[in-house]
Amino acid sequence: MAFRGPNATSGMGVADHSKTTFLELQRKKVHRYVIFKIDEKKKQVVVEKTGGPAESYDDFSASLPENDCRYAVYDYDFVTDENCQKSKIFFFAWSPSVSRIRAKMLYATSKDSFRRELEGIHYEIQATDPTEIDLEVLKERAN
Repeated sequence: MAFRGPNATSGMGVADHSKTTFLELQRKKVHRYVIFKIDEKKKQVVVEKTGGPAESYDDFSASLPENDCRYAVYDYDFVTDENCQKSKIFFFAWSPSVSRIRAKMLYATSKDSFRRELEGIHYEIQATDPTEIDLEVLKERAN
């Protein structure tokens, strides 16, 4: 039984704490963002870091590691042309080109099942370098 098929890594669970933390962001606005990572020992997606409501988008993007993959959600507040306050939740699949191939594969195979656990996401961004998560990208998508 040493052989592990291609689906061996897609059995990632989602820690309950990850779901409740997402709901705190979505419903209670407790967090501006949440960074998730895969804990390979626990075979779960766990919360690595949260950012408070006062934190900026720069704080969020600085929290993503330069050389490792992560999932993240960001609660983007903006004002429309009609002067309405709006909020959209972005899901990020962060997979820098310099990260390990194993990590990229692990995050790629687990993404859809993890994202399905988080109801209420408006947009998804898959990014391999910082230019793809520039704030302008969010502005364009949200409007």
